[in-house]
Amino acid sequence: MTGRFEGKRALVTGASRGIGAGLAQRLAAEGADVALVARTLDKHKVLPGSLRETEDKLRRYGHNVAVVVGDVSDDDSRATIVPAAVEQLGGPIDILVNNAAAAIMLPLDEIPARKQHLLYSANVIAPLDLAQDVVPGMREKCEGWIVNITSTGARLHDGPPFNLGPQGSVMEVYGATKAALNRITSGLAGDLHGTGIRVNAVGPRVAVLSEGAAENIGDLLDSGYFEPTETIVEAAAALCAAPVDMTGRIVISGDLIEELGLQVRALDGTEYSLPGTV
Repeated sequence: MTGRFEGKRALVTGASRGIGAGLAQRLAAEGADVALVARTLDKHKVLPGSLRETEDKLRRYGHNVAVVVGDVSDDDSRATIVPAAVEQLGGPIDILVNNAAAAIMLPLDEIPARKQHLLYSANVIAPLDLAQDVVPGMREKCEGWIVNITSTGARLHDGPPFNLGPQGSVMEVYGATKAALNRITSGLAGDLHGTGIRVNAVGPRVAVLSEGAAENIGDLLDSGYFEPTETIVEAAAALCAAPVDMTGRIVISGDLIEELGLQVRALDGTEYSLPGTV
């Protein structure tokens, strides 16, 4: 296990469970002080996982852990996130991971406008807003890493005939928000090129069966559609330490791992065997 994040301050949204909790653990295991952000402090009414549970896992690594209760989809709540993280961690953020996302599964001819607004607020506006909040501190240090968690759902469908998959059109607005996030990632990387701030996005090859995904689409897709959390965490962690010449890339987890010759490790950075391997 390396100490590649030693001395870095990281902020991870959606850190109460799933990819966010896994990546926060990996960052802490490799030396980072980490601010955990989510709405669920102690117990969610439906899903397992909470900020307290993630905090308990991170405390074992001996680094500073901040807990910030915040709703990224709410303008007022979102405005408090970075200041609270900076105060608790004792300095500006070096690594921002925009992982939190709303995933509302309704067909295109049924999804109401208010739910569309919620999806765009959480999945598009919030990542850019939080990036704007951390960029000044990164500029002063002439370095920083912004990693957005995207999705292959951003891709267009070929047709006709169209194959929307077994889920039909229920993922289309979500996918549209991720397409927008990809465009923002690329544009922000261009704006900040030359400052030492890297901006990238990474998504799984298909999906990760996180607690939220299991609740929303676990019954719609075969288990072969999903990749282990460890895979997306490995790729995202690589982007949290990416050299400046990698900025602006929108990548698939497995593809990046193969390109860089990485070994997928457990969430604590130790040896890990992918399911189905010996």
